[in-house]
Amino acid sequence: MNIKRAKEEIKHTVQAYLQKDEFGNYKIPPVNQRPILLIGPPGIGKTAIMEQVARECQIGLVSYTITHHTRQSAIGLPFIEEKTFGGKEYHVTEYTMSEIIASVYEKIEQTGLKEGILFLDEINCVSETLAPTMLQFLQGKTFGNHKVPDGFIIVSAGNPPEYNRSVREFDIVTLDRVRKMEIEEDFSVFKEYGYRNGIHDAILSYLELKKENFYHIETTVDGKSFVTARGWEDLSRMMYLYEELELPIDEELIFQYLQYKKTAKDFASYYELYKKYKTEYRINDILNGSEKIEAFTKLQEANFDEKLSVISLFLGKLTEMFKKVDFMDQFVNDLFEKLTEIKEQLLSEESVEKADTILLQYVQKKEEERVAKKKGGLLGKEAEKVALLVEKLLYDYVYRLKEKGILQKEEAMNVIREEFQKEIEKREAILEQAKEQLKIAFDFMEENFGQSQEMVIFLTELTANYYSMNYIREYGSEEYYRYHKDLLLSERKEELIRDIQMIL
Repeated sequence: MNIKRAKEEIKHTVQAYLQKDEFGNYKIPPVNQRPILLIGPPGIGKTAIMEQVARECQIGLVSYTITHHTRQSAIGLPFIEEKTFGGKEYHVTEYTMSEIIASVYEKIEQTGLKEGILFLDEINCVSETLAPTMLQFLQGKTFGNHKVPDGFIIVSAGNPPEYNRSVREFDIVTLDRVRKMEIEEDFSVFKEYGYRNGIHDAILSYLELKKENFYHIETTVDGKSFVTARGWEDLSRMMYLYEELELPIDEELIFQYLQYKKTAKDFASYYELYKKYKTEYRINDILNGSEKIEAFTKLQEANFDEKLSVISLFLGKLTEMFKKVDFMDQFVNDLFEKLTEIKEQLLSEESVEKADTILLQYVQKKEEERVAKKKGGLLGKEAEKVALLVEKLLYDYVYRLKEKGILQKEEAMNVIREEFQKEIEKREAILEQAKEQLKIAFDFMEENFGQSQEMVIFLTELTANYYSMNYIREYGSEEYYRYHKDLLLSERKEELIRDIQMIL
C-alpha cells in the first residue's frame, strides 16, 4: 500500500481502538489491541503521517527512534528492592521506569491528553541486547516492568532488509501479534501531498516528466546512493529560501539532498531550463496583467518537456494565489467566530468590565489555548499562523479602543465592525485577483494550445490540486466548467503523455 492508504488505516485503527462501551471501558481491551508495524523504505513519510493522525484525531503523540536507545534507557536501570515472601525477606531486582514509558506519562501531564500514539521508528534495527526487549514490547506492551498506559496505541516502523543491513527479522510469534502494513513509495501520493504542502513547482513538474527519478536507493562498490521523498521535500524548502535570497541553486546544492549524482545533475539542468522558461514566457507579468497574452510560436513548436514546464509554471503561480485565498478564508472565518463571541461578552448584561478590558481578557485566554494546543501537537502550521494573525489583530483592536478612549460597549462594537469590514475588503480583493489570474491562464492556454492535449493536462492538474479545486468548488470558474465539459480529464492524461513521449 502507499503512505496515504497507510495513514487512513492508522487513523481508522486509532478511532476503533479508542471506542468505549457504556461503562467507559475500551471495546477492544488494550491487551488485545494489536500494535501496528509499518515496514517500508526510508524517507517516504512514516513519521509525518503519525503527526497528521495525532493532530486530526486530537490525541497525543510520543515519538522515538529506537536505535538511539540502549537496553538501560528502554527498560530502566536496575536497583535492589527488599520484599517479603512467605514470611521471609528477599532482595529482588527491580527497574526504574523506562525513559520511553516516562515520556508517555510526561506527555499526559503536559497536555492533559490521556489518549495518544506511542510511535517507535526503526524498531527492527535495534542492537542485539535490545532485541528481546522489543519483542517483549510488541507482544506485551511493556518495557521491563512498566506497561504502556491504557489509551496509548502502539505504532512501530522499520525498513526492509534490502535498505538496512542491521535489520532483524521478527519471528512468527511476534508477527502474529501485530498488524503488519507493507508500504511502497508512490509518486502520485507525493504529488498530492506536494500540492497541499507547497513543494516547489519545479520539483513537481520535473518528477511529472521523470517519475522514475522520484525514489532511488542503491548500494554499489562506490557506496550508497539514494533519493527519497524526504530529500525532495527538504530540497524544496531550501530552494524557496535560496530564491528569496537570490543565491545560486546548482548541482552541488542539489546533490546534498538528492544523493544520487545522475538525478542531481539531471534536476539541476532541468531547473536552469525552468528558470529560463519563466523569464522567456513572462509568466509573472502575464498573470499580473502587465503583459498582454500572445501566441508564442516557439512554444507551439517546442518539445513536450518545455510545454509541460510552462504549464507547470502557470499552475505553480496559480497555486500560490489559491493558497492566499484559502488562508484568507480561514483567517476571516476564524476572526468572525471570535468577534461573535466577543460581541456576546460585550453586550452581556452580567458583564461590568470596560470594553477594552473584556476584549483584552478574551484575547489572552485564546492565546493560552493556542499555546496549549501547540504544546500538545494539536495545531498545524497553517492553523497556528491563522491563530497568531487573529490574535495580533485583536490586540490591535484593544490598543485602538484605548487610544480613542472608548469604554462603552456599543461604541466599541461599532469600531470593531468597521475594522472587520477592512478585512472583508482585503479578502474580496484577493478573490478578484485569483479570479482574474485563472481567467488569464485559461486565455493563455487557449491562445497557445487551443483544445489540445496540453489543455487536458492543465485541466487535469487543476482538478488534482487541493487548493485550485477548493477555490473552484467555493467560488466557481466559468472557464474551468466550460473546458471541463468539452475535454477529457484524468483518465486520458497518462495515456496522452505516454503517446507524446513515444512520438518524441
